[in-house]
Amino acid sequence: MNIVTLLPFIVLIGAMFLMTRSAKKKQQAAGQMRDQMQPGSGVRTIGGMYATVKEVHDEMVLLEVAPGVHACYAKNAIGAVLDDDEYNRIVHGTESDEHDAFEGTVVPDDASSLTESDKTADESDDSRIDLGKKDEAADDAAPEADGTEPKKTDGESDAK
Repeated sequence: MNIVTLLPFIVLIGAMFLMTRSAKKKQQAAGQMRDQMQPGSGVRTIGGMYATVKEVHDEMVLLEVAPGVHACYAKNAIGAVLDDDEYNRIVHGTESDEHDAFEGTVVPDDASSLTESDKTADESDDSRIDLGKKDEAADDAAPEADGTEPKKTDGESDAK
């Protein structure tokens, strides 16, 4: 058999070996990370939920999702074990320099305090736009100037 015909097979087998080797390394690193979990450490699940580890068992982890709320998860469902600083920054929003600048800023509950108005209450009442149908009913009942009946619009009928 010629070496030229065997070369594509050799390259294919080598590529498969390299791909499986990198996948095995990733699995081993994830396994070591999960084995390093200890009660009190912060974790992120593969679903994106942040929680604190309460108990670690062989295949299961008890997580505290909120104060007093516990949930059982499989160890494989833990996506990352976080450092204490990173966990506090994400969950509690404590950041060193960036949040200090905004600490005194107050955000209002409604948008009315964001708009400033120099008008008094009487002036603002005069500038209101009336959206009601005051005179429209009287105009519809009157015949047109040329003596014809007014045209009906959508939703109007002759029934009284």
